[in-house]
Amino acid sequence: MSSRTESGLRFSSRELLDLGVAWVALGLAFAVFFARGGQGFVRALVGGGAVTLVVVSLLTAGVGFLLHELAHKVVATRFGQVAEFRADYGMLFVGVMSALVGFIVAAPGAVHHRGYLSEREHGLIALAGPAMNLLLAVLFVPLLVVGAVGAGSNLVLELGARGLAVNLFLAAFNMIPYGGIDGKTVLGWSKVVWALVFFPSAAVTVFVVFVLGIGF
Repeated sequence: MSSRTESGLRFSSRELLDLGVAWVALGLAFAVFFARGGQGFVRALVGGGAVTLVVVSLLTAGVGFLLHELAHKVVATRFGQVAEFRADYGMLFVGVMSALVGFIVAAPGAVHHRGYLSEREHGLIALAGPAMNLLLAVLFVPLLVVGAVGAGSNLVLELGARGLAVNLFLAAFNMIPYGGIDGKTVLGWSKVVWALVFFPSAAVTVFVVFVLGIGF
């Protein structure tokens, strides 16, 4: 059983389930992480702030992760691949458990595809995920600005800050040329493209997150 979107992408019922579970699990994991661990999240539950934490997490980290994976799928499909997202339920559990102790391991799953691909096509599919996160980071900047100047609510400010920081981090981290991370595939295709994406992403992430202290 499958459904078809207007863009022509096919999503099986299994894939839609995996996407939904990954989104919810990541939303919960990052909400706990944003609360500085399990104790902080319990305090948020008692104080009434837990719902806001979960909503912000779903709309920033959750959306960032899922659109990252869907970007891989869209590009792979454009190259004639059969591509589907599969959640890693074990790693989703690890993500939630790690958040409870104050850090997070986020590996919700991956888009699997099959069919012949050139090195360039492999590279472009890998690049699509980090590129999506960079685009999302830019889209969250207006929310941050509006919230920072006091024209919006605290929720708007938090959405902007978390959305910017998380997506910058996802872009930079996924461009690291190691193991099965996207960066290794991009580097194998084009050192120039990898360098043009990785170094600016890493520099901006360090400045925004660790120098300005935005988002985490």
